[in-house]
Amino acid sequence: MRVLAAPDKFRGSLTALEATRAIEKAVEESGCSSMGVPLADGGEGTLDVLGGPNQTMTVTGPLGTPVEAEWRLADRTAVIEVAKVSGLTLAGGPEANNPLEATTKGTGELIRCALEKGAERIIVGLGGSATTDGGLAALEAMGSLARYKGIELIAACDVRTDFLSSADSFAVQKGATSAELKFLNRRLERITQLYEEKYGISVQETPRSGAAGGLAGGLLVAGAKLVDGFDFIAQEIGLDEMIVESDLVITGEGCLDKTSFEGKVISGVCRYADAASVPVFIVAGAISDEVAEKVDCVSLVETFGEQQAFSDTERCIERIVTEHIKLLSQ
Repeated sequence: MRVLAAPDKFRGSLTALEATRAIEKAVEESGCSSMGVPLADGGEGTLDVLGGPNQTMTVTGPLGTPVEAEWRLADRTAVIEVAKVSGLTLAGGPEANNPLEATTKGTGELIRCALEKGAERIIVGLGGSATTDGGLAALEAMGSLARYKGIELIAACDVRTDFLSSADSFAVQKGATSAELKFLNRRLERITQLYEEKYGISVQETPRSGAAGGLAGGLLVAGAKLVDGFDFIAQEIGLDEMIVESDLVITGEGCLDKTSFEGKVISGVCRYADAASVPVFIVAGAISDEVAEKVDCVSLVETFGEQQAFSDTERCIERIVTEHIKLLSQ
């Protein structure tokens, strides 16, 4: 049996690469052949999936202090992950974040650096940001937009949120109070007017323009193409061909619920596998009741208890995969 290991990250426990290796180890020890490919949807982990970092640069972090950001440049293609430059984790999480001051300036600095180092194709993964600045700080840091003519700028988004819905959809998760939320909404409205007046581009109703607190809209002004993060990454790595060559796909993530089937990795893997008539098995940290009966899945928390599921996630995944393959072999 040929098994494809294709998981997302298990947030707070394992990266997608670590989860992939755990699945592969169990598959190979069970006597099956394995192929592994960590996945992402434009959020955290995008850089690793597209080759991993081979560059670092000191840029402005989400709260204004310098951060050492990892990124990639190879064959005139740059890969930048917003989470590693303007990310909520870098800001200390929602409790330590300052939603009104959080800035995408560093992302713009890194895009400009990629351009100046000869990149002709710049991929920006937009998930995991601390910001709701409409991308204005990034746009200003990028310098003259005339320099980006002829450059393929791609913004990989994991949501379809429009520009003016960005604050209502995500700012609270980034630490915003109800009063701050009102301010952020008014600021986004002003920025849409600015973009239209200064650049002649309307961003407010464009799907995905609200990703990363409106950063996607700012990049749209710079000529970026806003794409579905999962589908873009799947095409970049040839996921459909890997699935066709497999007898089983094992995927997973930290929490499986109805949002997992709204443009995230799990939904994408299931969609691709269904088209190829290849079965999918999902390993998840926790699984909500509303989806548990709809897919072939196992919860680590339910099987091993919360403490072990979080503290020894790799071993738990290995045991679940081993048991599943054993059942299939009977």
